[in-house]
Amino acid sequence: MKVIFMGTPDFSVGTLEALVEAGHEVVLAVTQPDKPKGRGGKMQYTPVKEAAVRHGIPVFQPKKVREQACIEELRRYEADVMVVIAFGQILPKEILEMTPYGCINVHASLLPAYRGAAPIQWAVINGEKVSGVTTMQMDEGLDTGDMIMKKEIVLEEHETGGSLHDKLAQAGARLCVKTLEALENKTAVWEKQGESTTEYAKMLDKKLGDIDWSKDAVSIERLIRGLNPWPSAYTDWNGKVMKIWEAKVVKEQTSEACGTIVRVEKDGFLVQTGDGLLKVLALQIPGKKRMEADAFLRGYPVEAGTRLSSEIIKNC
Repeated sequence: MKVIFMGTPDFSVGTLEALVEAGHEVVLAVTQPDKPKGRGGKMQYTPVKEAAVRHGIPVFQPKKVREQACIEELRRYEADVMVVIAFGQILPKEILEMTPYGCINVHASLLPAYRGAAPIQWAVINGEKVSGVTTMQMDEGLDTGDMIMKKEIVLEEHETGGSLHDKLAQAGARLCVKTLEALENKTAVWEKQGESTTEYAKMLDKKLGDIDWSKDAVSIERLIRGLNPWPSAYTDWNGKVMKIWEAKVVKEQTSEACGTIVRVEKDGFLVQTGDGLLKVLALQIPGKKRMEADAFLRGYPVEAGTRLSSEIIKNC
């Protein structure tokens, strides 16, 4: 099939690669404009643009894809289908209906659950046991189109946002190829979505990582995993921002205030939460790389009774 591919981040790249490997003719890659990065402000390609350039695929980077000039540019390629995965702009009806097979989206959840911008991380944060990917026929709603295929992925005990991202990216790539094959063979079956069983998976921001120690240890541990690697969970330790990369729940309760370091052990330190203790196993402070807690403790004094604080003001 002649495919216009629309995507931007790393999550999209695997699907683009899979379409090329499957023999589809990707006639155009549409991605967000390049952005400056680093202290020098050097313009950086999006991951999809980098992949497209490697394969010799023309690249189109409109600031607003709904502008008429952009729509006419897409029409010029006379594609059979558009594949959209984490593109980053809302498509107008004129684009959704432009090609014979419309726009096929790969979404990183088992729709209708976790519609929205950050389904991967919220699945981990909320303690889901199973996630997955869904291909759907896009409509004018936000992730509300008719579903075509699904693939379930079981979350591991220590699943992070990053590890689930990689699993779903691979699963989504394979599922997209199967979906296009079903469209070509006229064996595809569409299923209407019901009401979502979950809240909208809102976009992540850095403030979400500010640990509220009055919450229970289980919820905080899931937050740490869900926000790994970005934007990361963090707390204030003696005036420094301490990112916490790995922790485990300890079913023990003390009379200490929430956020208090109650015990320091060889391989980590335990913090009182609203319910249970959280043992910090890996962390990072400004100017240093991520390190295991045992290495950190050999170089930095951490004392029982120290209170980790948050921008969130709550009584405990």
